[in-house]
Amino acid sequence: MTPMDMVVTPRGMRFAGRLFPCTIGRGGLSDTKQEGDGATPRGCHQIVGMLYRPDRMACPTDWAVPIRPGDLWSDDSSDEDYNHMVRAPYAPSHERLRRADPLYDLVILTDWNWPHAVKGRGSAIFMHRWRRPGYPTEGCIGLRPNDLRWIAPRIGYGTRLIVL
Repeated sequence: MTPMDMVVTPRGMRFAGRLFPCTIGRGGLSDTKQEGDGATPRGCHQIVGMLYRPDRMACPTDWAVPIRPGDLWSDDSSDEDYNHMVRAPYAPSHERLRRADPLYDLVILTDWNWPHAVKGRGSAIFMHRWRRPGYPTEGCIGLRPNDLRWIAPRIGYGTRLIVL
């Protein structure tokens, strides 16, 4: 591990010599992540993208992609676009990326079960703002909004997210 790895531990997430409080999935940590279990998968994951709401914040880094109206994330494991960003209209099950609440104003994407998704292994693991301290996610990593904004310009493609 290096200081530029993001490392999730029981005490929080270590990165760049700092410790950030974070939340994990309601299902705890898992070595055998499955669709719908709410768990955060253990392992070494790579950062593969960043999305942000341009109507709510400045672009955090030159490689971040704006979230547009109609941007969705497919969570239908029977669909060929499972675990990929798609556009409305889209009939299969999905999650809206452009939400009314600020949860996805800034989203860091990992390579969990991406780009070649395996059905049943669970959809994307994002890093996004938490709802509140100690409140679990659906399997993602939740961070304080200010911490997420501090981290975003300091990472790049391939930065490692290590979940112990």
